[in-house]
Amino acid sequence: MQTTNPLERMRGLIGRPPLSHDEGLLIKPCSSVHTFGMCYPIDLIFLSKDWQIRKLVSTLQPYRMVWVANAYMVVEIMAGTLDKLKLTQGLTLKWEETTCV
Repeated sequence: MQTTNPLERMRGLIGRPPLSHDEGLLIKPCSSVHTFGMCYPIDLIFLSKDWQIRKLVSTLQPYRMVWVANAYMVVEIMAGTLDKLKLTQGLTLKWEETTCV
């Protein structure tokens, strides 16, 4: 899932159920994330315009905020997912959206 609408970017996952292990929300442009109003933690992957990982944030708890100066976008995923993915800062990702038919 992806959002570029300013209001949707501000909302992010607030008021939505937690993502499943195979889902993510891509928000762009975005260099900061807050979890005010959320009921569950999330993992974050901050990326540059060329999809290079700038920062990884594990288990950002509700009512917190994080900002990454050199990030252009962020992927929000279910807390605990980063541990399983074994990603590292500097790695370049490829984004593929799938649709249910």
